[in-house]
Amino acid sequence: MAAAAGGAAGMLAWAPYGRHGILGGFEGTSEWNVLWFGLPVMTFGGVAAGITLFALARRKWRQALGAAAVLAALAGFGVAFDVLEGPPLSCGPGC
Repeated sequence: MAAAAGGAAGMLAWAPYGRHGILGGFEGTSEWNVLWFGLPVMTFGGVAAGITLFALARRKWRQALGAAAVLAALAGFGVAFDVLEGPPLSCGPGC
């Protein structure tokens, strides 16, 4: 149940980014990486966070450490590949 709740929380956290990425920003451009990479990273990250919290509540330190390592790896992947970047929202100077 903790994993399902974490996955649902991850999807809900992804929703604002997904809306801007898929529906387009400046001049209707879409960034599909938000869907193909962002949604799985946020969903699996939520699952890993839920498992980590559940393991910590049960005082299963090794399980919590393993799930936290998975969570850190997913966060690193998300930052390295900028999976929640989305399209540019404004043109900026020089347009």
